[in-house]
Amino acid sequence: MSEPETELTPRFNPQPDPPKVMSTAQTLTSIFFEPGETFQALKVRPRFLIAGLLTVVFFMAYYTTFVSRVGSEAIARAQIESRQPDATPEQIEQGLAMQNNPIIKAVTYASFPLVFAIMFAAGAGLYLLGTMLMGKSISYKQALSAWVYSSYPPTVVYVVINVVLLFLKSAEDIDPTAINSGIARANPSILVDTKTQPMLATILGSFDLIQFYGLFLGAVALKTLGKLSSGSAWAIVLGIWFVGLLLRVVMTLIMGQAF
Repeated sequence: MSEPETELTPRFNPQPDPPKVMSTAQTLTSIFFEPGETFQALKVRPRFLIAGLLTVVFFMAYYTTFVSRVGSEAIARAQIESRQPDATPEQIEQGLAMQNNPIIKAVTYASFPLVFAIMFAAGAGLYLLGTMLMGKSISYKQALSAWVYSSYPPTVVYVVINVVLLFLKSAEDIDPTAINSGIARANPSILVDTKTQPMLATILGSFDLIQFYGLFLGAVALKTLGKLSSGSAWAIVLGIWFVGLLLRVVMTLIMGQAF
């Protein structure tokens, strides 16, 4: 009979593969197809500047195309009539003169980068706070990377679809007030008239497929970067979505048009 083995056979503990290293260009494309791997790469090397700039550029391209196709005066008139249904012709003309002021136009376009920068910074702060409330930790730079990269793909999809529709439709068939909500509505607001029922349109418009695509990416980002459970990650992004809905409702009450 052979002697029993006196040494324990060493066990092999495979180490997890290190995160895939990606360049900025790779992250900008892989986020559409491999969000999990992309956020793993961003966890090691958080970045956000180029994706943020592209998000602003894409949105400004949509805004400029909309104004070019529909006309700034038609848009301004529709917005004034939506906010002030009982406005006199003189009040409308005064409003048009103000909206067509070159300085006002320049300020409008120049404000886009600032507005997006504020949104990115605030969104990252919300991600950071939400992660902390869930008992996990994430750096602000990682939170900013998560917010920007979860906003970039939905913006690209939104802009591409809307710009295509802008050229497929005649200018007369385009609702001038849709510059805020977009022509393509992948949500139940398509069932109501945004002019006569702006509040209902705003609420229904929040249940948007493109917007929920962004929420999905946000949940993947928080789960990956903050090591959160799926439930915790979704609780954070849905909580922020609900706050955004409340803000749009307030804006609709103030402006009198759907957002």
